[in-house]
Amino acid sequence: MNESEFHRTVEAVLARIEAAAERTEGVDADLEAGVLTLECPDGSRIIVNRQTPNRELWIAARSGGFHFAWKDGAWRDTRSGAEFFASLREITRAQAGEDLPLD
Repeated sequence: MNESEFHRTVEAVLARIEAAAERTEGVDADLEAGVLTLECPDGSRIIVNRQTPNRELWIAARSGGFHFAWKDGAWRDTRSGAEFFASLREITRAQAGEDLPLD
C-alpha cells in the first residue's frame, strides 16, 4: 500500500468509527487532524490515529496501546493478529460499557 492509498484507507476507517460513535448513547467522537478521540461516559478517552511512517493504525486506551498493520486485506494487530474493528469493539465495550456499532 503506497502512502496515498494508506491515507485514503485510514480516512475511511476514521469516518466509519466517527459515524458509529454518533449512533451510540454515550460515546462522543471528535476527529481532528487525523486523530479520532472517543470520549466515554466516564470521561476517559480512546484515541485512534495513523502512524504514516509505519503505515499503521494505533489505538490508545485504558487497556493499553495497540498497533495495526494492513495484512491479508484487513487491519491486523501486529502482536496478536486480531482484526482492528473487532478489537475496537471489545475495547469500547470494556472501557465505555457500550457497543460501538461498526457493522
